[in-house]
Amino acid sequence: MAAHPRILIVSGFSGSGKSYVIKYLEDLGFFCIDNLPTPLFGKFIELCGQSRNDVTKAALGIDIRERGFLDSFLSQFDLLLKAGYPMELLFIEANDEVLLRRFSETRRPHPLAQGRSVLEGIFLEREKLSDLRKRADCVLDTSDYTVHQLKEEIVRKYSDETRACFTLFLTSFGYKFGIPHDLDLLFDVRFLKNPNFEPTLQGYTGEHPLLQTYLLSMPETKPFLDNLYRFIDFLLPLYEKEGKSYLTIGIGCTGGRHRSVAIVHLLEAYLKARGLPIHCRHRDMAINLS
Repeated sequence: MAAHPRILIVSGFSGSGKSYVIKYLEDLGFFCIDNLPTPLFGKFIELCGQSRNDVTKAALGIDIRERGFLDSFLSQFDLLLKAGYPMELLFIEANDEVLLRRFSETRRPHPLAQGRSVLEGIFLEREKLSDLRKRADCVLDTSDYTVHQLKEEIVRKYSDETRACFTLFLTSFGYKFGIPHDLDLLFDVRFLKNPNFEPTLQGYTGEHPLLQTYLLSMPETKPFLDNLYRFIDFLLPLYEKEGKSYLTIGIGCTGGRHRSVAIVHLLEAYLKARGLPIHCRHRDMAINLS
């Protein structure tokens, strides 16, 4: 027998972007099958592990469209885990408003909306998949993503290069536009004076050295950063010890253009000096720029 292949199960809500995720995983070298019948699930994974098969990583899309999916999937999943297969469960979701809009734009019926409205189908699916969501190794909310941002996120999380070592994802955002749903740690920097009210700084974002210098001149900023650095230094070895391969840290301010962006840049510089792979995303930095 060859070593067991890496198996990634992709499931989640209808309209959340699972088909895109499967496509992006295929681009990363995963052998992908979408909507595999549940009775074939275990047999397929066993075949992947046979010595004559060169499949080293596979992604299976399984969801509510498959009859009997909820009745047998988790029991088969647990049996394969006990057999030593390296199994991961990725659950894709989005909020009700986004799902409703996506179904409206595509004019496709919801699979559970037979005799019901689309919104009722969304509510029913959310209820039926609640236990599966709790078992997920990773829950990815696609509400805020474009298809291009979703691809970047999948590459960050599941490319072989990214998984070679512990990786950090830093996200700046504005609370006025909502909190990102994929954060492991969240820090609010709205206690710092808002540079938006400084006429000489209004044209800059937190990427500009002048704005970063302004923030660092505040008496609160350096003690905050010192404590933030110590806290993250304390946590990272513990997360790695638990087998976590990545950590997503969010820094939020009011609009996501100034304070949060600057703090992410300062945190990025500190962590890069320690030799850690860093990926940054400034979700709201370009919003409402003049």
